[in-house]
Formats: sequence, structure tokens, C-alpha cells
Amino acid sequence: MGSSLADDMEIGQVPAAAERTTGRADARACAIKAEGLRKVYKAAGGQPAKEALKSINLDIPRGSFFGLLGPNGAGKSTFINILAGLVMKTSGAASVWGFDTDVNPRQARASIGVVPQELNVDPFFTPAEALELQAGLYGVPKSERRTMEILAAMVLAAKEDAYARTLSGGMRRRLLVAKAMVHNPPVLVLDEPTAGVDIELRMQLWDYVKELHAKGTTVVLTTHYLEEAQALCDQIAIINHGAVVACEPTSQLLGRIDEKRLIVRPAQALAAVPAGLEIYRPELLADGCLSLQYNMSEAPMARLLGDIAKAGLEIADLSTKEAALEDVFLQLTSSRTA
Repeated sequence: MGSSLADDMEIGQVPAAAERTTGRADARACAIKAEGLRKVYKAAGGQPAKEALKSINLDIPRGSFFGLLGPNGAGKSTFINILAGLVMKTSGAASVWGFDTDVNPRQARASIGVVPQELNVDPFFTPAEALELQAGLYGVPKSERRTMEILAAMVLAAKEDAYARTLSGGMRRRLLVAKAMVHNPPVLVLDEPTAGVDIELRMQLWDYVKELHAKGTTVVLTTHYLEEAQALCDQIAIINHGAVVACEPTSQLLGRIDEKRLIVRPAQALAAVPAGLEIYRPELLADGCLSLQYNMSEAPMARLLGDIAKAGLEIADLSTKEAALEDVFLQLTSSRTA
């Protein structure tokens, strides 16, 4: 008879919420740690061997809201699947909440909840049944299961008895999030969790995830919605071609681009770009406003405003646009080969 994930775990090995909050204060503690992690997929089907991960070294602090970004095929899913025990690494070491994935694989898997990118729900189970089954696989006692609480948080309570095959794509996505949380893991990995989810439900999902994070859960997010990562994550790593090309606090990462844009709304709409502003790469906008680009380290705002005044522009309003995560992402990954 098969054993559950909890069968050979000592009581208390997976930290409770109170212990997670304590761990959060220790900046040296890692929720996830990778050392020289490498994965090579063997040649198959006429295709050559592929090195998906190239000796990755990565520390994800406990209690962080961590972004793991990269273009398609960069190695993000391979990294996550190694942590979840779904893919065998080629070399190196990985640990989750201090448990080595080779030495203590059950404890490592019990410490992480993964929301996969693929919509792999069983069509013949209802959401309530799916969560009860998942909780049983993790050895969660019936008295400690939170099936209805989690379904309500995912706005699926009204569908608790509906077959999964009748759910919309967005509902199935939320069901995957619910399944990942049944064993109350200290680390929650979200792989494209809002793909196909409408704006209102996306906001509800993030409200719940932020609540979990506030209680001490470490959240790791992969997403192609870079504005979400910029708004939510306190630290971001960018993977390209199987290698980590950046891993910094979000504010520091955004500071890599020195360029800003100033939008000038003149008192009267412009028909042409005034002379004397050529060094700011001016662009006349459709509404008669003027866009000027400048580097903060080279052209202080006072000098820029002085040049605008010399050009004879009477300003009605000003707005600035700083570098976005998308700009940094493209700068770090745009040279990738096909």
C-alpha cells in the first residue's frame, strides 16, 4: 500500500505559520537554495542534447515575494520542476526550506506548493473532491483540512460540486492554485497563475496571495505579465538561456536604466518640435504634446526645464515616465538566439 508524503516525516518538520514569520526576519535564511544546479536533456527524436540549466546559483530568502522571470524556454519551468521532484537534475544541489531535494525529498516536496503552468485538472472530480484528494496525498488530517476556506478564497465555493470539466479556463487556473495550498506549505510557487484569468478575479487572487505572504509564506512568481512582477515582487531574478543574468531587489533592477521620459503639455498644442531640444530626442505626440527623453545622470531636470523655457514653450502640465521592468527585461534578454 502506498504511503503519503507525510508518512516518514517527523512531526513539526514543515514549519507552521508562526515559525515562518520568525524565519522571515532572518535575511540569511533561504526558502529555496540552488548551488551549481544543472540540467541537460538527452538527445532524442533527432534533436541534440539541450542544456536547460547552466550551473545556476540562486538564493531565495524566506518571507520574500520573489519574481523568477525569463523568456519562453529560458529554464524557469525546469528549475521549478526540479524543486517539486518532477524532473531529475543532472548535477548540483537544491533545497527547499532547508531540506535537500536528494537527501530529504519528501520533506522538500511537503514544504512547497506548486501551481503549474499547464491546466492539468482531472475532469471527473469536483473542486471539493480534488482538494480533499490532494490533502490526503499530503497526509493532512481531516480535522485540519481547509477545503471550503480555500475554495471560498479562490471564488470557487459555488462550484464545489461541479465537475472540473465544466469549469471555465480561469476557474481551472484558480483550482490549481487551490490544490497547491491544501497542505499549507511555507513556499508557494506560482507558474503563470493569472494566464486566462479576468481582471477582477486576478485582483482577488492577488489579494489572497498577498495575505498569505503577509503571514510569512514565501511566494515565488513566474509570469509574462511584467507589470504584475514589478508591482508585487521585492526581489527579481531573470533567467536567460539557462543562466541567471540578474538577481537584485526590484528597485535596484529598475535603476539599471538611467533613462526617463518627460511629457510636456504646452499651453497651446504644438504643430512642430521647437528648435533647441534636439539632444532630448523629441517626439511630437498626436495630441500636440511633446515627449523628451533624457538620462538622469547626465541631464538634471533643472537643466531640461531651462532648455524648454529657452525654446519658448509655455508649460501647462508635465508628467514623467520612468523605466519599467519591461525595459530592463528586454535589455537583458533581447540578444537571445532563436
